[in-house]
Amino acid sequence: MLALLGDKERFAASVEWIGKSLRFDINKTVSVFETTIRVLGGLLSAHLIASDYATGMKIPSYDNQLLNLAEDLARRLLPAFDTPTGIPFGSVNLLYGVDEHESKITSTAGGGTLTLEFGVLSRLTNDPVFEEVTKNAVRGLWARRSKLNLVGAHINVFTGEWTQKDAGIGTSIDSFYEYLLKAYVLFGDEESLFIFQEAYRAAMHYLYNDPWYVEVNMDSAAIVWPLFNSLQAFWPGLQVLAGDIDPAVQTHTAFFSVWKRYGFTPEGFNLATLSVQDGQKSYPLRPELIESTYWLYKATRDPRYLDAGRDMVSSLQYGARCPCGYCHISDVEFHTQEDHMESFFLAETVKYLWLLFDLAVGPDNLVENGPYKYIFSTEGHLLPATPQISLVREHCSYVGAFCRSVGCKEDYHTSEIATDLLEANGSRFHEGQAHTGLPLYSTFESTPTAGLIKGFCPGLSHGQKFGISYIASVNTAYQHEPASDGKPTTLQSHSVAVVQNQSSDDSLPENDCDNLQESREEGSESKVPLQSQV
Repeated sequence: MLALLGDKERFAASVEWIGKSLRFDINKTVSVFETTIRVLGGLLSAHLIASDYATGMKIPSYDNQLLNLAEDLARRLLPAFDTPTGIPFGSVNLLYGVDEHESKITSTAGGGTLTLEFGVLSRLTNDPVFEEVTKNAVRGLWARRSKLNLVGAHINVFTGEWTQKDAGIGTSIDSFYEYLLKAYVLFGDEESLFIFQEAYRAAMHYLYNDPWYVEVNMDSAAIVWPLFNSLQAFWPGLQVLAGDIDPAVQTHTAFFSVWKRYGFTPEGFNLATLSVQDGQKSYPLRPELIESTYWLYKATRDPRYLDAGRDMVSSLQYGARCPCGYCHISDVEFHTQEDHMESFFLAETVKYLWLLFDLAVGPDNLVENGPYKYIFSTEGHLLPATPQISLVREHCSYVGAFCRSVGCKEDYHTSEIATDLLEANGSRFHEGQAHTGLPLYSTFESTPTAGLIKGFCPGLSHGQKFGISYIASVNTAYQHEPASDGKPTTLQSHSVAVVQNQSSDDSLPENDCDNLQESREEGSESKVPLQSQV
């Protein structure tokens, strides 16, 4: 936020202080989700700004301290992914890994909102393990979707069974949708786009009750909860990013009517009684509605969104201002204050308000006029679409392209701390991959890529490229590569098989890829994976 404001002096002082003062070798159990989006995302964003002259905020004395901290933190989170499904535990101890009594239940958002931060870290460290484990988590969730292409709110990370089958766009699910689209925008990950398109189509069909959204049973689509909860308010902003403006406008109008009625949005508003839901009367300074207001103004330049932003500023100033900052509102009907302010108030709520009004007067900031296009993480951290981050797949994708791994062996570093943590969890770190009971299937390869690589044919769908469809759960046993003692490790897991579509070959265009043609001429098998595990 300091960098966005152009306060270079305080930004430099803050980066220096964090680099010297912050450490993660502490006996503390933390939320994998919250630590990733708040701490890891903040470190990566600040690093990318502080290390780049093009941002105008380059710190001469900066020597990747925040990146080193980010990598250390992420390796301490890796043991959480050691589950049969690949979906991570909800919490992990930074010193000792996952406690043996840790709950096996996690939320869909908690397991599916990690790909941006871990994906950026993989590109900055040249270690694919971070992106691989988070993409496996997304695949693990999506593979267990219902026949309606809906996902539930909570799942058992060991059995893959849904423990709460309420499907919605709000609490416990919201940012799962968000990161599917943003992973495509930032990384060009077409698999994420394919999943998003299927998930978004299902959400609009079964959850959208114009202009509101309801929660339904993921199997039957029966309405189980006619409730607007404040976390749903991010959805119009996501629709702007997806290019679906009309329903975004209608839904924002409905959501903002709740704000105008109470001065804030309560955590829950009952659509049947048109009143605040009992037990959900608070407003913890959430940014979601303000975020959507910014995105809609950016897309439409309609001044009504400036009026909405002005009303929001007034509510915060007159209702939430307190001596040392801004307070939670514990009851939106009486504007009762609570002595608490979350980090996301400065990271998101204030940031989106400032961007809204700066855009209105002629933007002069890093986001609008900077050297790159930026994607906001779900916690409002700036992630730039730099070539290193967004074009990593282009290095070797055409004849004559530069490949940074030519002639050299990629060296994936594993800290002793991370190895100890993973071994404490009964897992093993091997050649840059965390063995969590599932093969790590990703666009990254664990061996250097060199030579003339032509990639996939343009124009193929996700199903055609990967030739996959999801089927029911099966029990599988398979062997990992030999460990250091030379003995293969056989693991048993309950996994969801991903098999080749029988019709995938028939759907290939006549001008097939050179690599497929060559393989057929040589009598070798196609390089489309015949079977893998999610």
